Amino acid sequence: MSNSLKVLIEGYAYENEDGSWNASPSTTLINTNGVNVLVDPGANIQLLKDSLNNNKLTTQDIDIIFLTHYHPDHILNIRLFPEHKIYDGGTIYDSDHESFFEKVIPSTDIKLLPTPGHTAEHTALLVEVEGEMYCIAQDVFWWVDGEQDNSTEEALLNLVDPFAQDIKQLLSSRKIVLEKADWIIPGHGKMFKNPLRK
Repeated sequence: MSNSLKVLIEGYAYENEDGSWNASPSTTLINTNGVNVLVDPGANIQLLKDSLNNNKLTTQDIDIIFLTHYHPDHILNIRLFPEHKIYDGGTIYDSDHESFFEKVIPSTDIKLLPTPGHTAEHTALLVEVEGEMYCIAQDVFWWVDGEQDNSTEEALLNLVDPFAQDIKQLLSSRKIVLEKADWIIPGHGKMFKNPLRK
């Protein structure tokens, strides 16, 4: 299949002086043989609307909404897609109907990569574009704004995640992503080249 990929919104996360947070994830559009897959629509409605508009897209141009995990900052904007089927790491939700799939998102060659740790259900995606493997890793790796360090394997493996449910699983997931990906899209921060591929 012929694939393309574009980060529509670069994820961000920052704490405010009053202890509250502002956060919305990287939102990525994958096109695979004409099927538009939107990964993690995020929480900021206006930012998503503007990004779709700037790319000459509407919500009706999106075929599949994929959720990597169920933290609200990653999923609140599904309210913009009330008629769409919602996919996660193994289930398709169509209103109250659930059906199941494994390994690959149906009608695409986008591979599922289970990456538990941040949450138990967390699932990354692997997609090959022009001979290079991209991993939409989301919260396998994420940073507070201004603190991104993806310079070395050690920095990536030792990255502190205060919201992780299982640190041991998260470390294993990070190793798997670094083994498989040329390019990595984190949940909050800039896409980066895998330092093991440089």
